[in-house]
Amino acid sequence: MTTPAERRLEPAAHPAPPPVPLLNIANILTIVRIVLVPLFVAALMHDGGHSTLWRLIAAAVFFLASATDRLDGQLARKHNLITDFGKIADPIADKALIGAALICLSLLHELWWWVTVVILVREIGITLMRFWVIRYGVIAASPGGKLKTVLQSLAIFLYVLPLGGVAWLQWSATVVMAAALALTVGTGLDYVARAVRLRAGTGHR
Repeated sequence: MTTPAERRLEPAAHPAPPPVPLLNIANILTIVRIVLVPLFVAALMHDGGHSTLWRLIAAAVFFLASATDRLDGQLARKHNLITDFGKIADPIADKALIGAALICLSLLHELWWWVTVVILVREIGITLMRFWVIRYGVIAASPGGKLKTVLQSLAIFLYVLPLGGVAWLQWSATVVMAAALALTVGTGLDYVARAVRLRAGTGHR
């Protein structure tokens, strides 16, 4: 039994941090990105993709949506706004935006379908694999994976712009997409190897 003097010397218990509200700025930005996806598709596909004005609008919407992807993650980490909803909704929003853009560009015959298929299979497969191994640990995004995301977004942005008649910009879009594709495949293989090592190292303890 402690005396009053001893109790005064005991460190005060730290109160538990308040629960993170579901409706916070990071999650709101994620929701905004999801809402922007159909708006982007409608603008890009307007008039069969031949309208210069609507292509510019689509490019602006894609740029805005891509910017929220970086911003919501930074805010969530900086202000401790990470929620279970955000962990699920954020990658869904990312894949929805990139996937919708690639599919629309292929439908408009501006991007080979095999490029779209390779990128989508990798993105969806790695996302499912992360959930598959989450009980053993978290596979953090690698520098190559982050660069891949930047190049994918930049390539799509260039493809969405009305570049008809500007040969060097069209060439730039192709080169950036080729680099993004190479990183997409390379980092995908790296993530698979990391997942296998993670399960092998912790799965049978």
